[in-house]
Amino acid sequence: MSRRIKRPLAKSRGSGSERPKDALSKGIRSKRTRPEGRGAAERFGGERGQGVRPGRPPRAATSRDTLPFIEPPAKPEPAPLPTKVQTVAVTADEANMRVDRFLEARFPSLSFSHIQRIVRKGELRVNGKRADSKDRLDEGDKVRIPPLKLDTPKAATHLSEAETRIHDELRKMVLFEDADVMVLNKPAGLAVQGGSGLSRHIDGMLEVMRDAKGQRPRLVHRLDRETAGCLLVAKTRFAATALTGAFRHRSARKIYWALVAGVPKPKQGRISTYLAKEENEEDSIMRIAAHGDEGASHAVTYYAVVETSAQKLAWVSLKPVTGRTHQLRAHMAHINHAIVGDPKYFNKENWQLPGGLQKRLHLLARRIVIPHPRGGVIDVSAPLPPHMLQSWNLLGLEADRFDPIENAPEE
Repeated sequence: MSRRIKRPLAKSRGSGSERPKDALSKGIRSKRTRPEGRGAAERFGGERGQGVRPGRPPRAATSRDTLPFIEPPAKPEPAPLPTKVQTVAVTADEANMRVDRFLEARFPSLSFSHIQRIVRKGELRVNGKRADSKDRLDEGDKVRIPPLKLDTPKAATHLSEAETRIHDELRKMVLFEDADVMVLNKPAGLAVQGGSGLSRHIDGMLEVMRDAKGQRPRLVHRLDRETAGCLLVAKTRFAATALTGAFRHRSARKIYWALVAGVPKPKQGRISTYLAKEENEEDSIMRIAAHGDEGASHAVTYYAVVETSAQKLAWVSLKPVTGRTHQLRAHMAHINHAIVGDPKYFNKENWQLPGGLQKRLHLLARRIVIPHPRGGVIDVSAPLPPHMLQSWNLLGLEADRFDPIENAPEE
């Protein structure tokens, strides 16, 4: 379900507006209480309360209305693709950006797969050295950018039988769509982008949705392969630039649902750690690191227990403030309540999965709220994927309960 609301997002701290303080912003509370007023599903953007909220009544005309209209300055066009090698310096606004998102922001017409290919081949260098797409940039870093060109668009032809099947599959995933933006309900198990040994992924599937000008939809954020739920896609270059900026400036609000082992105590809280990638021969994971460790980044997550099952399992709602790789999975394992079915971070000894539950990652990107590039707010919620819905039904969990993470702080 989805709704686009013509209203600005709530101002963040430091803007001079008062933020409602609840238990999460004050500290911890031990009991969950239901708020009065609107129903749970309506407050959370559930089955009730869909549509556009009514606006305020028209205001009386003032002298300000008679002032001449002044055309606002046009936004600068995106930088043209370089036709030869160039070296650029990272600005203050671009500091701490990942290498791939730095390129996305500078050259929004490039596809994500093209960016990954450039970095993987070592054609892009930072301060004279090869870089990984997930490396973070510092202000003043010198980035060598090779000659770039757009992927050659396919000629306007009818889709093949295989492409038609892919197109139909994508259409079935759509939760929200307009001329600029599309929100997909990504199935668990389907990768968002290509990698070693992966030939089927969302980024590749989007090739069949090129428009008449050869422009293809672009990913603006990622989800882990086994995580289901809301995936935001930009259909135009204009939207890609605006939405990427919203993520960079943390104007987007994301809420996840998970089933975890045990019941976290206290039932609401804040997890704040540093995370760093740890590589081994077969795989890589994010480990809890100390401030100042090489490659360590600060990560903050708010959590709240929504409902429990026999004190052995808990449905938790998670609100990441930062967006580190595997942040939610690593954070829940860190407080000894790993997400059920997580092959990387679930390491509880002698823990038996209750009968009937599938051994798959129980993590859903439940809701995304983000400013629409042309005004208003995109607010979309995804349903439980089949394996999580089965678990909710078996455990007697009520999926329409009020979500206590709703008013958690944004920083």
